Amino acid sequence: QVQLVESGGGLVQPGGSLRLSCAASGFTFSVYDMSWYRQAPGKKRELVATIDNLHGSTNYADSVRGRFTISSDIANNTLYLQMNSLQFEDTAVYYCHVQIIYTYWGRGSQVTVSS
Repeated sequence: QVQLVESGGGLVQPGGSLRLSCAASGFTFSVYDMSWYRQAPGKKRELVATIDNLHGSTNYADSVRGRFTISSDIANNTLYLQMNSLQFEDTAVYYCHVQIIYTYWGRGSQVTVSS
């Protein structure tokens, strides 16, 4: 079955960096778009970044463009999100996502930006 397992979250000061990982299994990782979403307390879940694993193209939310980088290790079925210049408003639970007929989510990884 499809499984998505995030890791790499934590507490970081403003201006710091973190890298999230999402280990994927149960489907052909190399042919699907993969995305990172996030949900801050009291807010709706929002799309952060998407990568087309087949063609390599990427898209970002305006709020993270230039600071975050989404990438994939096709050989190891792993999705990454490199987050630089983190801001207070980046505090959220970050989720890995794939749409394969049905929608699949990981359990999420908490990122807290605090001084």
